[in-house]
Formats: sequence, structure tokens, C-alpha cells
Amino acid sequence: MKRVFGVFGDPIAHSLSPAMHNAAFSALGMDCVYHAFRVKPEKLEKAILGAEAMGFGGLNLTVPLKEAALKLDCVKPDRLAERIGAVNTIVFKENEKINGYNTDGSGAKQALQESAVEMRGSKVVLAGAGGAARAIAFQLAADGAEITIINRTEARAIELAKEISAAALPGKVEGRGLSGLKAMLQDADILINTTTLGMHPNTETTIATAEELHSDLTVFDIVYNPLETRLLKEAKASGAKTVSGVSMLVYQGAEAFRLWTGIEPPVELMKKTVLEAFKA
Repeated sequence: MKRVFGVFGDPIAHSLSPAMHNAAFSALGMDCVYHAFRVKPEKLEKAILGAEAMGFGGLNLTVPLKEAALKLDCVKPDRLAERIGAVNTIVFKENEKINGYNTDGSGAKQALQESAVEMRGSKVVLAGAGGAARAIAFQLAADGAEITIINRTEARAIELAKEISAAALPGKVEGRGLSGLKAMLQDADILINTTTLGMHPNTETTIATAEELHSDLTVFDIVYNPLETRLLKEAKASGAKTVSGVSMLVYQGAEAFRLWTGIEPPVELMKKTVLEAFKA
């Protein structure tokens, strides 16, 4: 009998996680299958408990469920996920509590390292204050970056900055609204978009345009569908270095795979499968 894994989110039709994980399971000869499921926040607890009851091996959680999962009595977050305030990976084990983890921060770090981007001492503008932003901000602060979190709701950015500062990590953090973005970016080394701006089907939206960016900037968009978001196109037009969200998708997914199975996943195959899915 196949072991089932999956990703919960809303929206979820854009997800390439099923293609990526199913390729890994197939390559390793594992009798497993991975599906995408649309789940609304108010149904999350029932969905997780239902998956456990049906014998699922594990889950990924995406927008807008990562922060909601942390508040559920049925999920026991590990120390890192609790500190971040968001869960993106659920592991089911027989006769154990449902365990929650967060692999977003490490996935983002590996994506930046792959592109030879130095985090320590860098000035980073991080757009967004949701679950992925929380994980990436904690990771950046741990690695000694100087972070400005910007968000449409300024209070959320300020609150997140306070939480990270309270963790006494090496990096400095402040929260701001979106006004004055161009001036902030002129003094920045890295821009990271963790919002859903530019995600399929709203592909013409962007957090910044070429005239606000500059050639000494690295622009990292964690949105991976479309493969080249409008933000990345604007970044290329400005001469900035770009980092695709595909890398983070693959690296955070690979870490989730290890947590579920204890097996080393075929990372290069997973990345190749995602890139090929865009050509189909």
C-alpha cells in the first residue's frame, strides 16, 4: 500500500511540490505518492488530523497555513519552528505526537549560498511578514545580516522585528512600512520578496520596479511560479543579480523529505524536475 504525502495550501493549484517529490520517490524506488490539497485555514486542524488518521507519512504547509499550524493543539512544533512562529513541515510517526518543523530558513540560506551571496554583514530588505518571512528573517539574523522588514501593514513588520531582536541573534532588525522603498533599496545589498506578489495567476504584480533597483543588488524572489517573476525581470533590467525561488523550493523540500523518511533525497533530480515542469 502506497504511503501518502502531500502539501496543504490555499491556493494550491500552482504547486510544483508533487512533481518534485514524486520524482524523488520514484528514483529511490519508494512506494510513496505526493499530492496537493486545497485546505482553508479554518479547516486546517481537521485536515491534519484526517491525514494522520489515514496513515499519511507527512505534509508540507504553504500560504496561508504556516502560522495557523503553530496555534493548533494537535501539532507539537520543534524548538526552531516555535521560535520562528510558523510550521511548514508536518511529520507523522506511529504512537507519537504530530510533529511540526520549519525548513524555509535553511532552504533560503542554501539558495543564497548556491548563488555565492554573502549574508553576514549584508544589508537586507525583506518584503513580507508572513510565515516564510519569519523563517528567513530568523535565519538571516542568525547569520549576522542587517535586516529591514517591510510590509503593507507596518505594525506587523515592527512586531516581527521586535520578536527577532528579542531572540538576541547577531543581526540587527527593524520593521517599516512600504513608503520610501527606493531609498531603502539604494542602501541595500539584498532584496528578498516573501509576499505572493507576482505569483501565478497575478503575474504582473511586483514589490519593486527596475527604477527602484540597482546593479549592485541581489534580488531573491521566493515565488517560483512563474519561473521568472516580474520582480526578477525588473531586477535583470536594472543589472541586478537574481536568485530564483526554485532553489528555495527544492532545498526546503529536500529537508522535509529527510525529516519524513530519514533518507537523503536526489536534490539535483528534484531541481531538474521542477525546471522541466515549466517547459511542459
